[in-house]
Amino acid sequence: MPGAGGSSPAPGFGDRLAAAVAVRESQIVLGIDPDPARLWGDPREDTGEQRERLAIALVGTADAARARNPAPAAAEAAAAVLVHCRSLIDAAGPACVAVKPQLACFERLGSAGWLALEGTCAHARASGLLVLADAKRGDVPVTALAYAQGLVGSTPSPFGAVPGLDVDAFTASPMLGRDALTPLVEGARRASAGVFLLVRTSNPGAADVMDLPLASGEPLWERLAALARELGEPAPGPLADVGAVTGATVPEHLARMRELMPRTPFLLPGVGAQGGDVAALAPAFAPGRAGGLVTASRSIANAYEQHGGSPAEAARAEAERLRAVAWDLV
Repeated sequence: MPGAGGSSPAPGFGDRLAAAVAVRESQIVLGIDPDPARLWGDPREDTGEQRERLAIALVGTADAARARNPAPAAAEAAAAVLVHCRSLIDAAGPACVAVKPQLACFERLGSAGWLALEGTCAHARASGLLVLADAKRGDVPVTALAYAQGLVGSTPSPFGAVPGLDVDAFTASPMLGRDALTPLVEGARRASAGVFLLVRTSNPGAADVMDLPLASGEPLWERLAALARELGEPAPGPLADVGAVTGATVPEHLARMRELMPRTPFLLPGVGAQGGDVAALAPAFAPGRAGGLVTASRSIANAYEQHGGSPAEAARAEAERLRAVAWDLV
Protein backbone atom coordinates (compact mmCIF):
# COMPACT_ATOMS: atom_id res chain seq x y z
CA MET A 1 0.00 0.00 0.00
CA PRO A 2 1.21 3.56 -0.67
CA GLY A 3 3.15 4.86 2.33
CA ALA A 4 3.01 1.58 4.26
CA GLY A 5 5.93 0.90 6.56
CA GLY A 6 7.41 4.34 6.03
CA SER A 7 8.25 3.60 2.39
CA SER A 8 8.03 6.20 -0.35
CA PRO A 9 4.57 6.91 -1.76
CA ALA A 10 3.59 4.76 -4.71
CA PRO A 11 3.97 6.47 -8.09
CA GLY A 12 0.85 8.16 -9.40
CA PHE A 13 -1.06 6.92 -12.40
CA GLY A 14 0.63 9.31 -14.83
CA ASP A 15 4.07 8.00 -13.86
CA ARG A 16 2.87 4.39 -13.95
CA LEU A 17 1.38 4.93 -17.40
CA ALA A 18 4.55 6.51 -18.78
CA ALA A 19 6.64 3.64 -17.40
CA ALA A 20 4.31 1.01 -18.87
CA VAL A 21 4.35 2.62 -22.31
CA ALA A 22 8.15 2.72 -22.26
CA VAL A 23 8.46 -0.92 -21.19
CA ARG A 24 5.83 -2.27 -23.58
CA GLU A 25 6.85 0.09 -26.41
CA SER A 26 3.19 0.54 -27.21
CA GLN A 27 0.40 3.10 -26.88
CA ILE A 28 -2.30 0.67 -28.00
CA VAL A 29 -5.20 -0.17 -25.69
CA LEU A 30 -7.05 -3.37 -26.51
CA GLY A 31 -10.76 -2.73 -26.17
CA ILE A 32 -12.62 -5.78 -24.87
CA ASP A 33 -16.32 -5.59 -25.77
CA PRO A 34 -17.41 -9.25 -25.83
CA ASP A 35 -20.66 -10.11 -27.59
CA PRO A 36 -21.84 -13.63 -26.67
CA ALA A 37 -23.25 -13.93 -30.20
CA ARG A 38 -19.87 -13.14 -31.84
CA LEU A 39 -17.21 -15.09 -29.99
CA TRP A 40 -14.22 -16.74 -31.60
CA GLY A 41 -15.46 -20.19 -32.53
CA ASP A 42 -18.92 -21.57 -31.74
CA PRO A 43 -19.24 -22.67 -28.10
CA ARG A 44 -22.56 -24.42 -28.92
CA GLU A 45 -20.55 -27.08 -30.72
CA ASP A 46 -18.64 -28.00 -27.55
CA THR A 47 -19.26 -31.31 -25.86
CA GLY A 48 -20.73 -31.46 -22.38
CA GLU A 49 -17.22 -32.04 -21.05
CA GLN A 50 -16.03 -28.85 -22.72
CA ARG A 51 -18.91 -26.83 -21.27
CA GLU A 52 -18.01 -28.18 -17.83
CA ARG A 53 -14.43 -27.03 -18.37
CA LEU A 54 -15.67 -23.55 -19.29
CA ALA A 55 -17.78 -23.34 -16.15
CA ILE A 56 -14.82 -24.40 -14.02
CA ALA A 57 -12.63 -21.83 -15.79
CA LEU A 58 -15.16 -19.20 -14.79
CA VAL A 59 -15.60 -19.82 -11.08
CA GLY A 60 -13.47 -22.78 -10.02
CA THR A 61 -14.39 -26.38 -9.38
CA ALA A 62 -16.18 -25.88 -6.07
CA ASP A 63 -18.49 -23.18 -7.40
CA ALA A 64 -19.15 -24.48 -10.91
CA ALA A 65 -22.55 -25.91 -10.00
CA ARG A 66 -23.52 -22.73 -8.17
CA ALA A 67 -22.76 -20.69 -11.27
CA ARG A 68 -24.73 -22.96 -13.61
CA ASN A 69 -27.78 -23.97 -11.65
CA PRO A 70 -29.51 -20.59 -11.12
CA ALA A 71 -29.13 -19.51 -14.77
CA PRO A 72 -27.42 -22.11 -16.97
CA ALA A 73 -27.46 -19.97 -20.12
CA ALA A 74 -25.88 -16.99 -18.38
CA ALA A 75 -23.19 -19.11 -16.75
CA GLU A 76 -22.27 -20.92 -19.95
CA ALA A 77 -22.30 -17.67 -21.95
CA ALA A 78 -20.12 -15.96 -19.36
CA ALA A 79 -17.70 -18.88 -19.29
CA ALA A 80 -17.42 -18.78 -23.08
CA VAL A 81 -16.90 -15.00 -22.91
CA LEU A 82 -14.07 -15.46 -20.43
CA VAL A 83 -12.33 -18.01 -22.66
CA HIS A 84 -12.76 -15.65 -25.64
CA CYS A 85 -11.34 -12.68 -23.71
CA ARG A 86 -8.35 -14.68 -22.51
CA SER A 87 -7.65 -15.81 -26.08
CA LEU A 88 -7.94 -12.22 -27.34
CA ILE A 89 -5.50 -10.97 -24.69
CA ASP A 90 -3.05 -13.77 -25.47
CA ALA A 91 -3.20 -12.94 -29.18
CA ALA A 92 -3.15 -9.12 -29.24
CA GLY A 93 -1.88 -8.27 -25.75
CA PRO A 94 1.85 -8.45 -26.57
CA ALA A 95 1.40 -5.45 -28.89
CA CYS A 96 -0.58 -3.43 -26.32
CA VAL A 97 0.04 -1.50 -23.11
CA ALA A 98 -3.44 -1.91 -21.62
CA VAL A 99 -6.84 -3.49 -22.00
CA LYS A 100 -10.13 -1.60 -21.78
CA PRO A 101 -13.00 -3.91 -20.83
CA GLN A 102 -16.42 -2.41 -21.47
CA LEU A 103 -18.24 -3.19 -18.23
CA ALA A 104 -21.70 -3.18 -19.80
CA CYS A 105 -20.74 -6.08 -22.06
CA PHE A 106 -20.08 -8.20 -18.97
CA GLU A 107 -22.82 -6.82 -16.72
CA ARG A 108 -25.55 -7.85 -19.16
CA LEU A 109 -24.74 -11.47 -18.25
CA GLY A 110 -25.63 -10.92 -14.59
CA SER A 111 -23.50 -12.13 -11.71
CA ALA A 112 -21.74 -14.69 -13.92
CA GLY A 113 -20.75 -11.85 -16.23
CA TRP A 114 -19.10 -9.99 -13.37
CA LEU A 115 -17.08 -13.10 -12.56
CA ALA A 116 -16.02 -13.23 -16.21
CA LEU A 117 -14.97 -9.59 -15.94
CA GLU A 118 -12.87 -10.33 -12.85
CA GLY A 119 -11.24 -13.25 -14.65
CA THR A 120 -10.53 -11.11 -17.70
CA CYS A 121 -8.92 -8.37 -15.61
CA ALA A 122 -6.81 -10.91 -13.72
CA HIS A 123 -5.59 -12.46 -16.97
CA ALA A 124 -4.67 -9.03 -18.36
CA ARG A 125 -2.70 -8.13 -15.23
CA ALA A 126 -0.91 -11.49 -15.35
CA SER A 127 0.05 -10.63 -18.93
CA GLY A 128 1.69 -7.38 -17.81
CA LEU A 129 -1.09 -5.08 -19.06
CA LEU A 130 -2.77 -2.14 -17.37
CA VAL A 131 -6.55 -2.42 -16.96
CA LEU A 132 -8.67 0.62 -17.85
CA ALA A 133 -12.32 -0.02 -17.01
CA ASP A 134 -14.70 1.56 -19.50
CA ALA A 135 -17.33 2.29 -16.86
CA LYS A 136 -18.41 5.89 -17.62
CA ARG A 137 -19.41 6.37 -14.00
CA GLY A 138 -20.98 9.62 -12.88
CA ASP A 139 -23.41 10.39 -10.08
CA VAL A 140 -23.94 12.51 -6.96
CA PRO A 141 -20.99 12.54 -4.51
CA VAL A 142 -22.12 9.79 -2.13
CA THR A 143 -22.73 7.44 -5.06
CA ALA A 144 -19.51 8.51 -6.75
CA LEU A 145 -17.62 7.40 -3.65
CA ALA A 146 -19.26 3.97 -3.90
CA TYR A 147 -18.26 3.76 -7.57
CA ALA A 148 -14.64 4.59 -6.70
CA GLN A 149 -14.58 1.97 -3.94
CA GLY A 150 -16.03 -0.63 -6.29
CA LEU A 151 -13.53 0.03 -9.08
CA VAL A 152 -10.21 0.94 -7.45
CA GLY A 153 -10.58 0.71 -3.67
CA SER A 154 -12.26 -1.28 -0.94
CA THR A 155 -15.45 -0.85 1.05
CA PRO A 156 -15.31 -0.90 4.87
CA SER A 157 -17.77 -3.31 6.47
CA PRO A 158 -18.29 -5.02 9.86
CA PHE A 159 -16.76 -8.10 8.27
CA GLY A 160 -13.60 -6.34 7.08
CA ALA A 161 -12.68 -4.43 3.97
CA VAL A 162 -14.38 -5.68 0.80
CA PRO A 163 -12.03 -5.28 -2.19
CA GLY A 164 -13.23 -3.74 -5.42
CA LEU A 165 -12.32 -4.64 -8.99
CA ASP A 166 -8.82 -3.13 -8.56
CA VAL A 167 -8.38 -1.63 -12.02
CA ASP A 168 -5.65 0.85 -12.94
CA ALA A 169 -8.03 3.53 -14.25
CA PHE A 170 -11.64 4.02 -15.28
CA THR A 171 -13.73 6.35 -17.42
CA ALA A 172 -16.18 8.81 -15.88
CA SER A 173 -18.80 11.29 -17.03
CA PRO A 174 -18.16 14.90 -15.94
CA MET A 175 -21.69 16.12 -16.59
CA LEU A 176 -22.69 16.25 -12.90
CA GLY A 177 -19.86 18.65 -12.15
CA ARG A 178 -16.86 19.00 -9.89
CA ASP A 179 -18.42 17.84 -6.61
CA ALA A 180 -19.49 14.55 -8.21
CA LEU A 181 -16.03 14.03 -9.73
CA THR A 182 -14.00 14.76 -6.59
CA PRO A 183 -14.76 11.44 -4.82
CA LEU A 184 -13.85 9.55 -8.00
CA VAL A 185 -10.57 11.39 -8.43
CA GLU A 186 -9.60 11.24 -4.75
CA GLY A 187 -10.50 7.54 -4.54
CA ALA A 188 -8.41 6.82 -7.61
CA ARG A 189 -5.43 8.78 -6.24
CA ARG A 190 -5.47 6.84 -3.00
CA ALA A 191 -5.05 3.69 -5.07
CA SER A 192 -2.46 5.23 -7.44
CA ALA A 193 -5.10 4.83 -10.16
CA GLY A 194 -6.36 7.21 -12.82
CA VAL A 195 -9.64 8.63 -14.11
CA PHE A 196 -10.41 9.48 -17.74
CA LEU A 197 -13.15 12.11 -18.08
CA LEU A 198 -15.37 12.20 -21.15
CA VAL A 199 -14.34 15.45 -22.83
CA ARG A 200 -15.26 14.95 -26.50
CA THR A 201 -16.38 11.42 -27.35
CA SER A 202 -16.07 9.58 -30.66
CA ASN A 203 -19.74 8.97 -31.47
CA PRO A 204 -21.52 11.26 -33.97
CA GLY A 205 -24.11 12.26 -31.37
CA ALA A 206 -21.42 13.92 -29.26
CA ALA A 207 -21.92 16.99 -31.46
CA ASP A 208 -25.49 17.28 -30.12
CA VAL A 209 -24.18 18.21 -26.65
CA MET A 210 -20.41 18.51 -26.41
CA ASP A 211 -20.05 20.91 -29.35
CA LEU A 212 -22.77 23.28 -28.16
CA PRO A 213 -21.49 26.83 -27.56
CA LEU A 214 -21.69 28.24 -24.05
CA ALA A 215 -22.66 31.80 -23.21
CA SER A 216 -18.94 32.64 -23.14
CA GLY A 217 -18.57 31.44 -26.72
CA GLU A 218 -16.47 28.28 -26.37
CA PRO A 219 -17.98 24.83 -26.97
CA LEU A 220 -18.93 22.75 -23.96
CA TRP A 221 -16.05 20.33 -24.57
CA GLU A 222 -13.55 23.14 -23.95
CA ARG A 223 -15.08 23.73 -20.52
CA LEU A 224 -14.87 20.00 -19.83
CA ALA A 225 -11.23 20.04 -20.94
CA ALA A 226 -10.47 22.82 -18.47
CA LEU A 227 -12.16 20.81 -15.72
CA ALA A 228 -10.06 17.74 -16.54
CA ARG A 229 -6.88 19.84 -16.42
CA GLU A 230 -7.78 21.43 -13.09
CA LEU A 231 -8.67 18.12 -11.44
CA GLY A 232 -5.38 16.65 -12.65
CA GLU A 233 -3.26 19.32 -10.92
CA PRO A 234 -0.86 19.19 -9.28
CA ALA A 235 0.90 16.21 -10.82
CA PRO A 236 4.51 15.46 -9.85
CA GLY A 237 5.48 13.96 -13.20
CA PRO A 238 5.05 14.96 -16.84
CA LEU A 239 1.60 13.35 -17.03
CA ALA A 240 -1.42 14.03 -14.83
CA ASP A 241 -3.42 11.24 -13.18
CA VAL A 242 -6.69 12.62 -14.58
CA GLY A 243 -7.01 11.94 -18.29
CA ALA A 244 -9.47 12.83 -21.03
CA VAL A 245 -11.45 10.71 -23.46
CA THR A 246 -10.93 12.50 -26.77
CA GLY A 247 -12.36 10.67 -29.77
CA ALA A 248 -10.05 9.74 -32.62
CA THR A 249 -12.94 10.52 -34.98
CA VAL A 250 -12.49 14.28 -34.41
CA PRO A 251 -8.73 14.79 -34.82
CA GLU A 252 -9.27 18.40 -35.86
CA HIS A 253 -9.83 19.24 -32.18
CA LEU A 254 -6.64 17.63 -30.87
CA ALA A 255 -4.34 20.63 -31.25
CA ARG A 256 -6.73 22.85 -29.28
CA MET A 257 -7.21 20.10 -26.69
CA ARG A 258 -3.46 19.96 -26.16
CA GLU A 259 -3.40 23.72 -25.57
CA LEU A 260 -6.08 23.34 -22.92
CA MET A 261 -4.68 20.13 -21.38
CA PRO A 262 -0.89 20.14 -21.86
CA ARG A 263 -0.15 17.30 -19.38
CA THR A 264 -3.37 15.29 -19.60
CA PRO A 265 -3.18 11.76 -21.00
CA PHE A 266 -5.65 11.30 -23.84
CA LEU A 267 -7.64 8.11 -24.34
CA LEU A 268 -8.43 8.00 -28.06
CA PRO A 269 -11.32 5.68 -29.01
CA GLY A 270 -12.81 5.39 -32.47
CA VAL A 271 -9.93 3.91 -34.48
CA GLY A 272 -10.96 1.30 -37.02
CA ALA A 273 -14.66 0.44 -36.90
CA GLN A 274 -15.69 4.06 -36.21
CA GLY A 275 -13.41 5.46 -38.91
CA GLY A 276 -10.64 7.07 -36.85
CA ASP A 277 -7.14 7.14 -38.38
CA VAL A 278 -4.09 6.68 -36.15
CA ALA A 279 -1.95 8.77 -38.51
CA ALA A 280 -4.10 11.85 -37.74
CA LEU A 281 -3.48 11.71 -33.98
CA ALA A 282 0.04 13.22 -33.77
CA PRO A 283 -0.98 16.26 -31.61
CA ALA A 284 -2.06 13.87 -28.83
CA PHE A 285 1.57 12.82 -28.29
CA ALA A 286 2.97 16.28 -27.60
CA PRO A 287 3.86 15.40 -23.96
CA GLY A 288 5.54 12.19 -25.14
CA ARG A 289 4.48 8.77 -26.31
CA ALA A 290 2.39 8.10 -23.20
CA GLY A 291 0.37 11.27 -23.81
CA GLY A 292 -1.98 9.41 -26.13
CA LEU A 293 -3.49 5.97 -25.81
CA VAL A 294 -5.00 4.61 -29.01
CA THR A 295 -7.86 2.26 -28.24
CA ALA A 296 -9.19 -0.27 -30.72
CA SER A 297 -11.80 -2.95 -30.07
CA ARG A 298 -13.70 -4.44 -32.99
CA SER A 299 -10.99 -3.62 -35.51
CA ILE A 300 -8.66 -5.98 -33.60
CA ALA A 301 -11.06 -8.66 -32.37
CA ASN A 302 -12.80 -8.96 -35.75
CA ALA A 303 -9.77 -8.38 -37.98
CA TYR A 304 -10.04 -11.92 -39.35
CA GLU A 305 -13.37 -11.03 -40.99
CA GLN A 306 -11.58 -8.50 -43.20
CA HIS A 307 -8.12 -9.99 -43.57
CA GLY A 308 -8.72 -13.72 -43.26
CA GLY A 309 -6.62 -16.17 -41.30
CA SER A 310 -7.39 -17.40 -37.82
CA PRO A 311 -8.98 -14.91 -35.40
CA ALA A 312 -5.89 -14.93 -33.17
CA GLU A 313 -3.41 -14.44 -36.02
CA ALA A 314 -5.44 -11.61 -37.55
CA ALA A 315 -5.88 -9.88 -34.17
CA ARG A 316 -2.16 -10.09 -33.46
CA ALA A 317 -1.28 -8.68 -36.87
CA GLU A 318 -3.71 -5.76 -36.59
CA ALA A 319 -2.54 -4.87 -33.08
CA GLU A 320 1.09 -4.94 -34.25
CA ARG A 321 0.20 -2.74 -37.22
CA LEU A 322 -1.49 -0.15 -35.00
CA ARG A 323 1.42 -0.18 -32.58
CA ALA A 324 3.94 0.47 -35.34
CA VAL A 325 1.92 3.35 -36.82
CA ALA A 326 1.35 5.05 -33.45
CA TRP A 327 4.94 4.57 -32.24
CA ASP A 328 6.32 6.20 -35.39
CA LEU A 329 4.27 9.38 -34.86
CA VAL A 330 6.61 10.64 -32.12
